[in-house]
Formats: sequence, structure tokens, C-alpha cells
Amino acid sequence: MSSMVQTLSSMANTILDQSTVIAVTVFVALLCACIVIGHLVEKNRWANESIAALLLGLASGAVVLLVSKGQSSRVLVFNEDLFFIYLLPPIIFNAGFQVKKKRFFKNFSVILLFGIFGTVISFCLITLGAFLLFKKIGITSLTMKDCLAIGAILSATDSVCTLQILSQEQTPFLYSAVFGEGVVNDATSIVLFNAVQSIDFSNIDGLTALKLLGNFLYLFFTSTILGIAVGLLSAFGIKTLYFGRHSTDREVAIMMLLAYLSYMVAELLSLSGILTIFFCGIVMSHYTWHNVTESSRVTTKHAFATLSFIAETFIFIYVGMDALDITKWKESNASAGTSIIVSLALFALVLVGRAAFVYPISCILNCTKQGSEEIELKKQFIIWWAGLIRGAVTIALAYNQFSSSGTTSANVDAMMITCIIIVVLFSTVVFGSVTKPLIQAVLRNNANPLTSGENDFASLEDLRLLSLENGGAVDNGNNQSAPRRSKLQLFIRHPTSTVHHLWRKFDDKFMRPVFGGRGFVPFVPGSPRSAAEETSDLNNSN
Repeated sequence: MSSMVQTLSSMANTILDQSTVIAVTVFVALLCACIVIGHLVEKNRWANESIAALLLGLASGAVVLLVSKGQSSRVLVFNEDLFFIYLLPPIIFNAGFQVKKKRFFKNFSVILLFGIFGTVISFCLITLGAFLLFKKIGITSLTMKDCLAIGAILSATDSVCTLQILSQEQTPFLYSAVFGEGVVNDATSIVLFNAVQSIDFSNIDGLTALKLLGNFLYLFFTSTILGIAVGLLSAFGIKTLYFGRHSTDREVAIMMLLAYLSYMVAELLSLSGILTIFFCGIVMSHYTWHNVTESSRVTTKHAFATLSFIAETFIFIYVGMDALDITKWKESNASAGTSIIVSLALFALVLVGRAAFVYPISCILNCTKQGSEEIELKKQFIIWWAGLIRGAVTIALAYNQFSSSGTTSANVDAMMITCIIIVVLFSTVVFGSVTKPLIQAVLRNNANPLTSGENDFASLEDLRLLSLENGGAVDNGNNQSAPRRSKLQLFIRHPTSTVHHLWRKFDDKFMRPVFGGRGFVPFVPGSPRSAAEETSDLNNSN
């Protein structure tokens, strides 16, 4: 018997690598601990789950470093493939799946301006600043491609800490603006990073900037179209084949697999998987989710949110542990003073790059808005602050550029990785801990500071006039006739509301009859709903 146990034990050791088992065990234990700690600090003024996970990762890395007697702090090696293939997709998909679409698209123009044009402005300023900074310091081994990559890397924000504080109900405009800009910003940063990698810097001419812009627009729009196409395919397939009649498990499985397939196909085609899976999530929540059974709706909603939460927490723990990787710090061969100076200079560029587009774009938007729709200075400050924190996307892109660039020396590569890690740790721990009390102080005097819908009544009246088929005047309630405005006038005055109204008409007439959506309620024999309907039909027949 003992020999059989020994045989089985040796077979298990052969099948499973012992180091892998230890690493997974440690991370599962850390995830459990982080969930408990996050629950305990829920109401804390200075802490949140992101900071708790990062600090827990740092503490665990320090313990491993002590146990290994300073040889290594690694339990798992940070790998950008692990991050981009397994951890990022569930986070971005759930963001699109759970987003309040009406509020998101109502502020879509604001989100696009901040997320795309703002990121491009930040990218240009950080690139220029990095080029001048490293030239002045004397780091000449960094090429123009490296400086452009740094601009894209440091333009990627992480607004998780801010979103944990903002409320969708009390602060609808700020929440949707910060959330939407964060997703579009990450996608834009990665698209810019990929566009930089595809440029041949050995043959730069006057068309290089246009090529970069064209490549960016191509990646952005093709990725978005692919995500919408896969989302519509899932809606049509589930509505037509109706998996729920036999098994709700198949419905949940096909939704998960098609969402992940959209991301992988985008990466296979060298597109932006983030944009693809984000818009796939939006389309699935608008059409596919309404085509499945009630049990599948509950399951998918909580399953996607849980997977996103676990992946997000895993990333922060992962980054915290990898920050103490002694090998990188030794390879950088830079003094502590040099690393701190370079890190602070890079973070200063982040501060300036963010302010350079938040306030000017807000002023431009305020010129086209009126009353409560204007972005007040307090809101501008919160939007600026929310984008100062850098996270896992920044580190993953840094590893991608400087762990295998082959264009700079190993010392400079290692120094750039360590300096970017310092920026991430400093911004997350210091700025993240101050975020909650700061935002509460800024919004303290506003009972409902973010209400963005007080001015909706005028636009709703305009849309009611727009929907009238005759061109006559309409009584506005004061025994006065209101002239009927043209579609062009309404579009200029209320572009978002007008587009939303026209889209709803198109959606109801053409899209939902084909792809399903709200109003399509699958009938599942034996379900609680079907039993209630059968009882109601029986009572009616009697």
C-alpha cells in the first residue's frame, strides 16, 4: 500500500511541476487574503482593494526575497503574454458588458475627445519630453522609436481607484466619462504602441506622421467593426439556434467563447483586442443577453463580473511581487538617485501631458454646452486626477518594449523597466490613497454634483417635435405654439440626443427583428416562468 502511495506521489510530481504548483498555491492564497482585506477596508478613508492588492504583492515579494536570501523574489515571472491573453480580456469584456449604454453613449463625444485626442496629445508631449530629458541626462542609447514607445506606455491610464470611489447614481457624468475614457485610453495607447512598432524608422520621411495616423485609424475602426460583427453573430446564432431549450450551460459557454474568440481573432489579425472585445461586450449586452433564458442572464452577469474581479486583483498582486525582482534592479546598474530622478521626471511628464488636454478640451466642450451640461472646474480636476495613476497595462507595454527591444543596451532597458515600475508604484499607492478623501472634499458642497440630465427636458421636447410626421406647430403647454425644428437644427443643438433617437428608431425597425434584444423572452419548458404562464393560461381557460 505504501509503495502504491509513493508511486502515485511520484507520478503526480512528474505530471505537475512542483514550482508551478507552489506558485499557483501562493497566488490563490493571496487572492483569498486580498478579498478578505478588501472587504475589511471597504469603508476606509485611505485604502481600497487595488492598493491592498498591490501592497500585499509587495509584502509577499519581500517575504520570498528574504526566504531566498536575496537571490530572487519571483514566484511567477511577469509575462506580457499572460497579461494580454488571459488577464486583460475578461476585464475589458466585463467593462463593455456591464456599462450603462445610454449614459455611456450620451457622453460619447466627451469620451472620444478625452480617450482618443487627449491620449494622442499626451503621447506627443511625453514623447517630446522624454527625448529632451534623456538627451540632457546623457542617455544616448535610446532611439526615437524607444521615446515614441515611452510616450505610448506612459499614456495608458489606470482609473480603477477612482472608479471604486465614484458612484454611477450620484455622479453619473463623471463616472461614465472617467470609465469610458479609461477603456478608450487603454485601447488608444496600445494601438499607438503597435503603430510605433510597425514603422520603419530607418526610412523616415515627411509621410511618416501620416502613416502613423493612418495606421492608428485603420486599427481603431477595424477593431471596432470586428467586435460589433462578432457580437451580432452571437446574438443571431443564439436567437436562431435557441440553445436554452436544451441546456442553459451551452448559452453561457457560447457567449464566453465567442467573446474570447473576438479578442484572439483581433490579436491574430494584429488589431486591437481591447477595442474588439469591449464593443463585443456592448453588443452582447444589448442583443445577445436578452436572447438567453433568465437563468443564463443571472449566470452570465455574475460570472463575467467575478472573472473580471479575480483578474484585476491578480494583476495588482502580480505587479506588486514583480516590483521586487532583484535581477532587474541589478541589471539596471543605476544608482538609487538616478532611478528616482528619472522616475520623477517621467511622472512629471505624465502630469503635464494629462493637464495639457483635460483643461483645453473641457473649455472647448463648454463652448458648445450650456447650463448644467458644462464641465465645471471641479469635474475637470477629478477627470485630470483620475488619469494620473498608471497600472498593469503600462508595465506590460514596458516589458514588451524593453525586455526584447534589441536596440538599446541591457542596462538602459533594465533601468527603463525599473523606473516605470517606480512610476506605477508611486502613482498607485500615493495618489491612489489620496483619491478617496480628495474627491470627497472636492464634491462635499455638491449634493448632486454630477447631475447631467437637468437640461434633458429641452432636448426631449425637441426630439418629440422631431418624431412628428407633420410639420405643424405643437402646443408647448402655455397656449403657445412651438415651431418644429429641422433635423439639422436638432443635430447641431443636441447631437448626441438626436443620434440616439434616430438610432432607436432604426434599432426597433431593423436590428431587433433580426438579432433579438429587449422584448425577446425565450420560452423554456419546465422553467419557473413557463410554469407560471401555464398556470395563468389554465386559469384563463377556466
